[in-house]
Amino acid sequence: MPGFVLLVKDRGDGDPTIRYGITVSKKVGNAVVRNRMKRRFRELARSVIAEQGVAGADHVLIGRQNGIERDWDTLGADLAKALGKLKPRTPAR
Repeated sequence: MPGFVLLVKDRGDGDPTIRYGITVSKKVGNAVVRNRMKRRFRELARSVIAEQGVAGADHVLIGRQNGIERDWDTLGADLAKALGKLKPRTPAR
């Protein structure tokens, strides 16, 4: 199980800017643990979401309990895999 949940929502405003947000609940740990996780997620977002994110969408990383223990390369691979699963949706007819 990855150390995060990724939510992606198209803004629909025509602006191609990729935005991201990070949230880590108190259930994950104390302030030191949560801040460390947020720092790791910020760097992940800068490197992976900037390259593979959906243009014109908001991306939210929600930290999970085992996210702080995951290896950096594994977290990056998990995020790249999650972004790879996103496909442009065509309107239903």
